[in-house]
Amino acid sequence: MNQHHKTPLPRIASPVLLLLAFVATVQADLRTSSSYTVPTDTMDSGGQRATSAAYTNDGSVGGIVGISTVASPAEIAKAGYIGQLYEVAALQLAASPTSVDEGGTRQLSAAQLLDDSTTIALAADSITWSVQSGPLTGIDTNGLATAGIFYEDTAATAQGSFAGDIGLLPLTINNTNADDFGIYAADGIDDDWQVLYFGVGNSAAAPGIDVDGDKQDNFFEFIAGVIPTDPTSFFDQRLEPEPGQTQVIFSPRLTDRTYTVKTSTTLPNPNWPTLTGATVSDEGDERSVTDLHGTSVRKFYRVDITK
Repeated sequence: MNQHHKTPLPRIASPVLLLLAFVATVQADLRTSSSYTVPTDTMDSGGQRATSAAYTNDGSVGGIVGISTVASPAEIAKAGYIGQLYEVAALQLAASPTSVDEGGTRQLSAAQLLDDSTTIALAADSITWSVQSGPLTGIDTNGLATAGIFYEDTAATAQGSFAGDIGLLPLTINNTNADDFGIYAADGIDDDWQVLYFGVGNSAAAPGIDVDGDKQDNFFEFIAGVIPTDPTSFFDQRLEPEPGQTQVIFSPRLTDRTYTVKTSTTLPNPNWPTLTGATVSDEGDERSVTDLHGTSVRKFYRVDITK
């Protein structure tokens, strides 16, 4: 009797079933079977290699979506740009605030404006700075702008250039001291008033000069609010005695001045008392101050004007 021994064939696992089992269990937790082990996934910088005795996996992170920014230092990642390619649309200059007191300084900054409205900050010392207009005495290589001394609030423009692009920044120079400009400085008269009537650097604008010959010098006409170059423009004051009283009448009366009538019975008198018990009435730019006891004794009157 012949006997035949049959050797059983080895069992081969179906690769399709194995693959399906692997795909079905892909998740963040630990995955194991009799054939493999996949450790718990962790977040990393992407593109790193994970290995075990059974496999090697080169992972990656999905693409950048939208706009990602970092405040400091300014960095921007943009979706849809191969290798972060972009077009520069303009050079933007900035300052905070966009005003500077005369004689003071203001730090300027610059950034490239890109075609998707995002920006790339630039180092201030990489910009070529210059003054386009206005009373700026200069801008140093680090973007620090210095304002000059001027007689009124004035516009100025700073300019910067980088990689062929030019940017402009409007600034305002604040006139913080009314009496510090050029030869008009510290003479008691506001510089803008002197420039208005005499121009810049005119010695005829000095306080003690009476240019129009009306017997009132520049300093008095500035305080009184009249035109120093017009002999028909002057501060007028007169007395009109009436029975038992005297009217002190003067003009022009301006709303930003204070007028105080003082009186004395002698000349000269270093101490003029303020007139009391008087009535006041205004008509247009003329004021009448009535001394109800103006004829009882001899009196002298004067009007003090404060601006």
